[in-house]
Parts: sequence; structure tokens; C-alpha cells
Amino acid sequence: MKNIYRIHTIQRMFERGISTADVRAVLESGRTIETYADTYTPARLVLGRCGRRILHVVLAENSAQGEAIVVTVYQPERARWEAGFERRKI
Repeated sequence: MKNIYRIHTIQRMFERGISTADVRAVLESGRTIETYADTYTPARLVLGRCGRRILHVVLAENSAQGEAIVVTVYQPERARWEAGFERRKI
């Protein structure tokens, strides 16, 4: 599947110091921790590591076109996520 990056996503990645290689590493070795079936295109949240850095990647998959649209990428905040960054704090 080919990864597609929107302009907004690229801008945020640049601001956060995250490269396309970082995203690729997370998608290759990470795992899905949430799925979003109620969106226009099925999406998922992937948790992974890039070196010592923990990242979340939101990915919308368009299987018909063979595309995976990278919606956003960020370092999860400890204040919002439980230990391990797999579950949101209530």
C-alpha cells in the first residue's frame, strides 16, 4: 500500500520533527491500538517506536486505491495516555 501525505500532515510532521522514515518505521513495526469504523474511510491509530521515540500515527486506508492516507503523526502526551500509551486516560 502506498502512503499518501496531505499538506497539513507534512506541515505538522515538520513542526514536530517527524520524518516520513519515522512514519514508515512505526507502520512497519507498530501495532493498531484503536480503529475508527465510523469515518468516511476506515482508519486506525498505530502505536510504534522510532528509536527511543514513541509515536502515534493515524492512518486512513483506501484499499480500493491501494493507498494509506497519513492523517496525523504525534508523540502522545503522558498526561492524556496511560502508561504504555495504548489507552487514553479517562
